[in-house]
Amino acid sequence: MLSADDTIFALSSGQPPAAIGILRISGPRAGQALESLTGNLPKPRVAGLHNITNMVNGELLDSALCLWFPGPNSATGEDLAEIHCHGGRAVIRAIEAALEQIDGLRQAEPGEFTRRAFTHGKMDLAEAEGLSDLLFAETELQRKAAVRNAGGALSRKINDWQLQILSLSARVEAELDFSDEDDVAPEQAAVVQNSARPLVEEMRNLLERPRAEKLRDGIRVVLGGPPNSGKSTLLNALVEREAAIVSDIAGTTRDVIEVPIALGGIPFLFIDTAGVRESGAETIEQIGIDRAHQQFAAADIILWLGDEGQGPAQDNLIEVSSRSDHPEHQPKVSAAFTLSPVSGQGMDALVDHLIVRAKDILPDGDQVSINARQANLLSNACDNLSAIIDEADYLIVAEHLRMARKALDEITGKASTEDMLDGLFGKFCIGK
Repeated sequence: MLSADDTIFALSSGQPPAAIGILRISGPRAGQALESLTGNLPKPRVAGLHNITNMVNGELLDSALCLWFPGPNSATGEDLAEIHCHGGRAVIRAIEAALEQIDGLRQAEPGEFTRRAFTHGKMDLAEAEGLSDLLFAETELQRKAAVRNAGGALSRKINDWQLQILSLSARVEAELDFSDEDDVAPEQAAVVQNSARPLVEEMRNLLERPRAEKLRDGIRVVLGGPPNSGKSTLLNALVEREAAIVSDIAGTTRDVIEVPIALGGIPFLFIDTAGVRESGAETIEQIGIDRAHQQFAAADIILWLGDEGQGPAQDNLIEVSSRSDHPEHQPKVSAAFTLSPVSGQGMDALVDHLIVRAKDILPDGDQVSINARQANLLSNACDNLSAIIDEADYLIVAEHLRMARKALDEITGKASTEDMLDGLFGKFCIGK
């Protein structure tokens, strides 16, 4: 049975072999464990070189840089030790085996270090979600946005709103305590309502921004058209590798092919689909066509390579006249781009356009962005604040303010469920 009182350890650096391996120990026996391996406890927050020995047989395992962080002033809020050893697999395995021999120590679960930091108030839930995004960031735009939230940008905004709402709640409660319920001073009601309006406006502005998931998942660019319209060739040219099979045989692509790639520091997900045709498709091909239509509905951008005006009736569709070097090429009058994936003609212009379009769809890396969970809760808080603007009954106003505070508390984790926490921290790596 796992316990939050256990002392845990794990490799917190990259997988070996590496130049350096960092083993982290956190919990009430962290100091004892480090002392058992080194013979003495280093001075707090002073790095020192120590011999690491097996406490059972005295065997020298490595010479390593060791650090000691007494709680609560540590990354996890509890006693924490770090061993910066040589990053060979055998060295790390040997030190881990020595730690396993110490009573009260166990291997950490995924995300357990970060969860302990959350439990001990070293970070809130919004910061932990930002850290999760930072761990999985692959582009510069993803990194910038994740750093902001991991650094507490969203949390500071939420805390500011909380203080303002708490002030309104105190004013309302005072009126309820010292005034007759049917005789609330109109000027007091006006103060509360006028104070709520700018809060609602700020929250709506944040809610109107693109969601953080779009930055994590990438811009969905779906390539559509009939069989043999050059979709797979264009996909391979865009991602600069043979991701899709190219053939003159109609219906070669039967299923959806997804390829993630970064262009201009922006994450994209290019999606090749089965050729769309009204008739003549056998059973398996028809399943691919149905899936193509599903992809069109979920796309951020559709590159239509078929006949002009025959693509999905969606505002995000771009008419592309591809295969311009093909003997049977039929130009499109309204084509946004005429190109040849084989020769490269027009490809740079298409890529540049996709990058520009993506910047309008993605959240700004220099602004706070929120994910779907946070947006649902923020919308709840915003609705409750909106409800008090025309509400005369102070008892109802007080309840709406309480519900708004509760929703904001859930964003930062002051009010959260174990299942939700398990889902978040379970996505972290072992050493986090």
